Order: sequence, then C-alpha cells, then structure tokens
Amino acid sequence: MSFDIETVLVLVVVVMGVVWLLDRLYLRKRRKKDVKEPFLVDLSHSLLPVFLIVLILRSFVFEPFRIPSGSMMPTLLVGDFILVNKYAYGLRLPVSHSKIMDTGSPQRGDVVVFRFPMNDSIDYIKRVVAVPGDTVAYRDKILYINGQPQQVEGLEIYNGVGGGKRETGVLHASEKLDGVEHSVLINRRRPDFGPGCQVLADGPVRIPEGHYFAMGDNRDNSNDSRCWGLVPEKNLVGRASMIWMNFDSDLPGFPVEWSRIGETIK
Repeated sequence: MSFDIETVLVLVVVVMGVVWLLDRLYLRKRRKKDVKEPFLVDLSHSLLPVFLIVLILRSFVFEPFRIPSGSMMPTLLVGDFILVNKYAYGLRLPVSHSKIMDTGSPQRGDVVVFRFPMNDSIDYIKRVVAVPGDTVAYRDKILYINGQPQQVEGLEIYNGVGGGKRETGVLHASEKLDGVEHSVLINRRRPDFGPGCQVLADGPVRIPEGHYFAMGDNRDNSNDSRCWGLVPEKNLVGRASMIWMNFDSDLPGFPVEWSRIGETIK
C-alpha cells in the first residue's frame, strides 16, 4: 500500500484546526491566566500555519515527485526529482480530486503526471501524444496522429548510465510531435506491441472526449496507453515542469548528476 501523504496532511490540518478553534472559542476562556497552554494546543498554534501552507502549495501550486523507472528516458532519468505544476490542468480539491476551477488541458507533447487508471493510488508520468478527437496509430516504431507520421530523425546509439545503464545500445532519436521536439529511445529488436500491450495492434484508435493517449519516451520499455488504454481527464495530477534534484545510487562515483538540476522538462 502506498503512503498517502496528501490524506495525512489534510487530517493533520483538520485535527489541529479543530483544537485551535476549540481553544479559541471555549477552552481559553476557562483557563486561568497563569496556567500554561496544554501541549496539544501549543503545538496546534505553532504548527497549524506551517501545515496549512504546505497543504495549499502541494495541492494547488507544485508537488514534488521522484522518477522511479526508466520509462521516460532519455527525457527523465532514474533518480530525477521533479516539480509538477498542479494548476496547469485545473485546480482540484485534495483527497477527493474534484475539479473546482478549469485552467487548461493537456496538449500534444506535454509530460504529465496522472493517477494510474488501473490503480489510482499509484502515480504515473508519461507524454501525452493524442488528445480528444485525435486518431492515434503506431507501426514500425513511428507514431501516427490523425494519419500523419510524426517525424523521427537523428538515430544514434544511446549510452545509458546509472540506473538507466541497461538501455545502453538502443537507438536515441528526436521526435517532432505537433511541433514539440523531444527525445525518444527505440529498440529495433523488440516488436511494436509486446505481450499485453495490444491496444493499437489492430489499427488506429480514436480518442473520445475527456481522455488522453499517453506514451513513455522510452518507447520499447514503457507500460503506457498501448497496454492499459486511455487516461481519463479526472485522473490528471499536473504537468511536469522542472527537475529540482537528481540522485541515483547506481551512478559511478558521486550519486548526484549536478547538470540536471534546474533543467526544464520538455
């Protein structure tokens, strides 16, 4: 079971808020002036503003995430810590995730974090390749959007390091997706559709309203929409915006790749 820090933050804020309110409206009036505040009351007075600010920032502004796998290589590496823009696709209440304000929607090429449709307690990060109204297909390692092949060029051998070292020897290419240029990894030795990833095997799929098709940049080592289907709009968490830290214990020498810190995610 994953640790739900958002729910914990909400519970802490609610409990401390109730304690603060009870003290202000009732307990304080009955307490003698020379009597010290109870520990829980003192703790609530001190920490409630801190936890409330953290909850607001995390729920509506930015949330930190860690990249645990290589499915978005070479854009994101194992051990990258990223900031996710929580207001890019609408403001949502914590825990319930109900949208309270519409501020935008994903565009082709956006790197997004979303709750995994098969288990919404798990967060996934992929690149949106098709939006509502699009048709998407994939054959011979080429992505087709609305019947148009997306340009792939600059094939060269990729040399992975650290946690991504196993990807050494695959092809590194640049893909242009609706004008957004980004890097992808391609393994010519693997079929377009592996076992259990047959969503596009029978031809193009049309994306209905309120859904998105997402794929990993590491095209032949990614569990994505080709395997389990579409991402519902209600599962969106936010847009990946920046790498704020990198820590990979498998790196030779020092485990931090300093050059990645502060890098914008494209």
